[in-house]
Amino acid sequence: MADVAGVDEGGSEGRVRGPLLLGVRHHGPGSARAVRAALDAARPRTVLIEGPPEADALIALAADEAMRPPVALLAHAVDEPGRSAFWPLAEFSPEWVAIRWALEHQVPARFIDLPATHTLAWGEDAERVPAGKEGVDGVDGEEGPVDGNGPDAGRAPGAGAAADVRVDPLAVLAEVAGYDDPERWWEDVVEHRGTGDGDAFAPFLGLEEAMGALREAYGSGGHERDLVREAYMRLQVRAAQREFGDEVAVVCGAWHVPALRWKTTVAADKALLKGLAKVKADMTWVPWTNRRLARASGYGAGIESPGWYGHLFGAPDRPVERWMTKVAGLLRDEDRIVSSAHVIEAVRLAETLAAMRGRPLPGLSETTDAVRAVMCDGSDVPLALVRDRLVVGDVLGEVPASAPAVPLQRDLDRIQRRLRLKPEALERELELDLRKENDAERSRLLHRLRLLGVGWGEQVASRGSTGTFRETWRLRWEPELSVRVAEAGVWGTTVFAAATAKAEGDAVAAQALADVTALAERCLLAELPDALPTVMRVLADRAALDADVGHLAQALPALVRSLRYGDVRGTDTAAMTDVAAGLAERVFVGLPPACAALDADAAEEMRRHVDAVHGAVGLLGDAVASGAGPEVRGGVPASAPGAEGSVPGQGVPSPDVTPSKPAALGHGGLRVRWHAVLRVLSVRDTVPGVIRGRGVRLLLDDGQLGQEEVARLMGLALSPGTPPGDAAAWIEGFVGGGSGGGMLLVHDERLLGLVDAWLTGVSAEAFTDVLPLLRRTFSAYEPGVRRTLGELVRRGPGERGRAAVGGGSGIPGFAAGLDVGRADAVVPVVRLLLGLDQVDMGREGAGGGLADNGLVEVAG
Repeated sequence: MADVAGVDEGGSEGRVRGPLLLGVRHHGPGSARAVRAALDAARPRTVLIEGPPEADALIALAADEAMRPPVALLAHAVDEPGRSAFWPLAEFSPEWVAIRWALEHQVPARFIDLPATHTLAWGEDAERVPAGKEGVDGVDGEEGPVDGNGPDAGRAPGAGAAADVRVDPLAVLAEVAGYDDPERWWEDVVEHRGTGDGDAFAPFLGLEEAMGALREAYGSGGHERDLVREAYMRLQVRAAQREFGDEVAVVCGAWHVPALRWKTTVAADKALLKGLAKVKADMTWVPWTNRRLARASGYGAGIESPGWYGHLFGAPDRPVERWMTKVAGLLRDEDRIVSSAHVIEAVRLAETLAAMRGRPLPGLSETTDAVRAVMCDGSDVPLALVRDRLVVGDVLGEVPASAPAVPLQRDLDRIQRRLRLKPEALERELELDLRKENDAERSRLLHRLRLLGVGWGEQVASRGSTGTFRETWRLRWEPELSVRVAEAGVWGTTVFAAATAKAEGDAVAAQALADVTALAERCLLAELPDALPTVMRVLADRAALDADVGHLAQALPALVRSLRYGDVRGTDTAAMTDVAAGLAERVFVGLPPACAALDADAAEEMRRHVDAVHGAVGLLGDAVASGAGPEVRGGVPASAPGAEGSVPGQGVPSPDVTPSKPAALGHGGLRVRWHAVLRVLSVRDTVPGVIRGRGVRLLLDDGQLGQEEVARLMGLALSPGTPPGDAAAWIEGFVGGGSGGGMLLVHDERLLGLVDAWLTGVSAEAFTDVLPLLRRTFSAYEPGVRRTLGELVRRGPGERGRAAVGGGSGIPGFAAGLDVGRADAVVPVVRLLLGLDQVDMGREGAGGGLADNGLVEVAG
């Protein structure tokens, strides 16, 4: 048994004595047709296929009606699910054809490549790898298109070394044949070759001879790991020969065929395998996509045009005519004007181009050129659609429910079926209305999966609605997500349990306060009430230890934002209100000292924190006032230990209850405290101008400062004694940052006059310094606002004053006063929008009028 096989010179049809070695190009429709023809002619008693032996038990599932390629064999380490590998198979893959042939003819089929238990461990322990066999960890770095069916890595980051560089056999053979494009050479030699005429074994004998010459020149081609794999395959072929004789067919990468005929001993092959590292591995079938088969996706054995190859395999007769018909149908669906005449002309042009280029049949390049010229009017824009939808395609395979899977995957499949949320390879948008139970459950599922690291959906901004009851998701299922699901299985057997455990673990491991608040928000979005107490405890601990006001201010908005979900999603957020109020109090105390002596960049960052805290205080006050948070009695939440109604002896009321406590003051107290902080920021000289200006603007917007006081503060900030740079920063804080400051200047002539007078009084040298800052401030205004400001400045203060004295407002498009009649005309519409008609009808019948129900005040 030293020889695997020898050559029978006198054999019929040039057959090789011993096992039938069918060297193929993985994912090649021509190779797939040739394999089927060779198997029909040889009728072997067993079929050996390049692939992990652990998958032998999964071969029978290929006959299931629910199994639809493209699919892939997934192997992952049991103790480390992130360490994984794929073996993809398409309908036109020779290995898939061999599996289906064996099942149809009831012939045993086996995988003979290096076991996945070694493949996943490769490189994990360098000391255990035999000398001279330094390989890669779970990544078959085979770049050659002829032999590249090794696993596509889904391993954990940083788990191994880079793949070795190897020779591309196709490129070498194409260059020898005078081709500059290996794909074109392969199409001419193999894909366009018919199998109905001539010897069924001739293509494999010719390819074996070519690969033998290349192996003599290049050895293993740069991959020492190939020698180990080939040694294992020789041992498996010998074992099959002992059981079935020479009636054995082997389907493997053409690069390996010469090595399988080498005259080696069993002892030598076993020596190569001695000492290989091992891990415990599980295997299953998972869906695959055409996009992942594409070489651009990074898969080593990928092909550039899986959709085109699938068409060639499925339509061996008149492939060009059928392809052009597909293209025409796609373009028509996209409202392109394409007639049957276009199809006829495109076919003729493709055939003419093939003849001019000396090709036996039109290939992808000829059909693409013909489509561009005839159907796309020379434009690459519609052609890009053809490449994306047809040349590559959005096909997503399916696997039967009986395929092995981790419990978490089973639970996910069950939820997807119940919610009618089918995984799809084509990216699509999903609009959810959280007021509907089914949509709310979909949202919870997607948020839980994102928390587990399974990025099936990405949340995007909703179009046409800003309500918190609406979410928009962009969904796209990638094969790698199956690995993420297996990896997340260590957290639990159901999606809910796994997401809960993962959230608790992330909370304990988080270092930054903002990370914990963001996690709390995600727990509410995913509705994980069991995880929220742990997250809130960690949040309270982190907040107590963090003295950086910037961190506190960055964490507060996300925490307060989460309180809103108590209304939209029906989630109990009582535990978060007290923590948020305490966090706000710490921000109030620490913000004024933190704003002193800042440079320009730090001041701008702190200004953004001030804006965020201002919005958060408004939301927090609304949440407390609306009852989203706990009821407060004597400074202690009613749900807290020691509060009224709680179990005696379980807690003690807070000893330091003062009127300034935000929890005690509730809705009004928080805003009063915040307004006091803003007043301090707006008048303190050590605070940068951009923050002082923003403090004045926020107080003005909340009605805490009158127009006269604002004009006085602006006059002080823009006085001649103030450095021009500081004054320009004050203006940016007051009217910049997307705060609607342009309209404020349009409506308030005094403020505009102060800015105009200050700017005209700045010296030439200082003007050059402040110009970039002013341009950044005013360039953010709407074009109409800038045009109106320019008109007002051009007219000057005297003209504006005379217009006002003459009965006008001095502002183009505005009257001198309020037109009550026109304002009353909108009242019915406002009533309809606010839904007050039915409510107020009863009140009006009881003597209540328009003024009684407060609608005039609402309408303003």
